[in-house]
Amino acid sequence: MSVLRVGNASGFYGDRFDAMREMLADGPLDVLTGDYLAELTMLILGRDRLKNPDAGYARTFLRQLEECLGLAHERGVRIVTNAGGLNPAGLADAVRALADRLGIPVRVAHVEGDDRTAAHPGTLAAHAYLGGFGIAACLRAGADVVVTGRVTDAALVTGPAAAHFGWGPTEYDRLAGAVVAGHLLECGAQATGGNYAFFQDGDVRRPGFPLAELHADGTSVLTKHDGTGGFVDVGTVTAQLLYETGGARYAGPDVTARLDTVRLSQDGPDRVRVEGVRGEAPPPTLKVGLNRLGGFRNEVAFVLTGLDVEAKADLVRTQMAPALGRITDVRWDLVRTDRPDAPTEETASALLRLVVRDADQQAVGRALSGAAIELALAGYPGFHVLAPPGKGAPYGVFEDVYVPHGAVDHVAVLHDGRRVSVSPPPDQHTAVPAPVPEPPLPQPLPPGPVRRAPLGLVAGARSGDKGGNANVGVWARTDDAWRWLAHALTADRFRELIPEARDLPVTRHRLPNLRALNFVVEGILGEGVAAQARFDPQAKALGEWLRARHLDIPESLL
Repeated sequence: MSVLRVGNASGFYGDRFDAMREMLADGPLDVLTGDYLAELTMLILGRDRLKNPDAGYARTFLRQLEECLGLAHERGVRIVTNAGGLNPAGLADAVRALADRLGIPVRVAHVEGDDRTAAHPGTLAAHAYLGGFGIAACLRAGADVVVTGRVTDAALVTGPAAAHFGWGPTEYDRLAGAVVAGHLLECGAQATGGNYAFFQDGDVRRPGFPLAELHADGTSVLTKHDGTGGFVDVGTVTAQLLYETGGARYAGPDVTARLDTVRLSQDGPDRVRVEGVRGEAPPPTLKVGLNRLGGFRNEVAFVLTGLDVEAKADLVRTQMAPALGRITDVRWDLVRTDRPDAPTEETASALLRLVVRDADQQAVGRALSGAAIELALAGYPGFHVLAPPGKGAPYGVFEDVYVPHGAVDHVAVLHDGRRVSVSPPPDQHTAVPAPVPEPPLPQPLPPGPVRRAPLGLVAGARSGDKGGNANVGVWARTDDAWRWLAHALTADRFRELIPEARDLPVTRHRLPNLRALNFVVEGILGEGVAAQARFDPQAKALGEWLRARHLDIPESLL
């Protein structure tokens, strides 16, 4: 069958507004997807729904569609999005109303069944990650726009691919290929030079959004529209492939994709071929993300300038101690951004950051807005803060649980109102599959002179979050660099370079086809991004910190 061209116009709620119009106008497409959901987004939408029961979906999608629905209809491009969030039926109705107002004949369907909030009292939002076969049912019945709630990010691609190529639920290699393509597309411009370690290799001032050319055998080519910014090469695709993943098995509701089988090759300018992907049966359970309010949070950053920074910090802590005695969680961080004999006041200053959390909003408000500001004329010399503290804001907590496929009523609501139940996968890994054999290490480089230098001179990295855990994917750009990296960057060396991880479980996974190592650091993000437990709550820059650390690197690689 013909190639299926699937593009992406959104990697998160708040991504580039013009991307939908650009993707529709700048080149040919069959399907345009938009990913609007993340763990934090579900919490935000949950709070929206508390204020208005008719809310709970990504409102920017409707505004984008108002500009672009006519163009999509004219070009015959179908739109598949998870912008429905907590209320896919509500967004589907809003799209129909918009189409009627614009006079555009559009068939709108939606997918439901992910909402598990009633089964988890005390949560603001609890949603199962559904697969792509509900989307496929909607498209097979003729839908032009398909709206979903919580599906896996890759389901936005596996659904259209299964519908187009007629794949069944046990065609695991093909489905796994589509999962990999979906994972590469899901974060938008991250696959086309955005957030890329070697960003200076191309012009990334305004990267174009990616698209995948999918084939019936599950292989694909990752590319972008001609003439758009950014660039696509094996490195940008490797970086996105490693993003927010773990070991060799990438489990989902439709299939378990084997990331250790993925092969990437440059297929021309801005074209990377993705092939060799093998798939296995999915696990017997679905992941359910639970979002709840954890309490209230407040913070203030004291600016410590010039001499005696440590003594000034000790004075602040001592003066604040009486006001903080009853607060449940108090965290101090001294960030030494100062330098001796600094040429500017800013570079002569350090930051002392105080973060407090408690179930009582008034307690966190009083502790900082009262006690901290009362020190203005009674504290260390040069006292000031970056910004006055507020009353305290609610923060969220994310965790995941697992339920059997049969516990979820996965339903495709077709454009004509018919409801089609989506059966659980016919085959599931009911037993824990055997561990993937650890691939052999490459031959080490022969001994030679070394030089102390940053890791990032010879390796790229990309990091991200999954609940309270972080992953850091590190890859080498040459075979010789891989021969060194695979032996030098052990889990113990990782802990040495990232002191925050010293007392945490760190698992290293080898992916030799990608010349890559993937490190999973458990618990480094506390209760997840919404809890904002650390300076970089989503671990977005953890990989760049690792690349900036120095170690002994063979001079032959430098």
